[in-house]
Amino acid sequence: MFKIFKITAILEGISYLTLFSNMLFIKPNHFELYHTLLYPIGMSHGILFIGYVLLAILLKKSQKWDLKTFIIILIASLIPFGTFYVEKKYLENV
Repeated sequence: MFKIFKITAILEGISYLTLFSNMLFIKPNHFELYHTLLYPIGMSHGILFIGYVLLAILLKKSQKWDLKTFIIILIASLIPFGTFYVEKKYLENV
């Protein structure tokens, strides 16, 4: 399950950055382009985000993360490049 969490962390970070970069270039009034491009990216990011949080909750006890580490891992999912930092600092050691 730990390997799945590492993969989910990387994919969640990529989907987050892809969503942000596409929102910068696509104006909100392009409704057709929204449904063809941004909707699938947003949906996949939402699923990956939920998976990231659920897997972090499930792995907290087995990885013996203290409360500070656990909160950092959860907050990292809200910050661009945060999951890459978590993967490098907290998940690479194991």
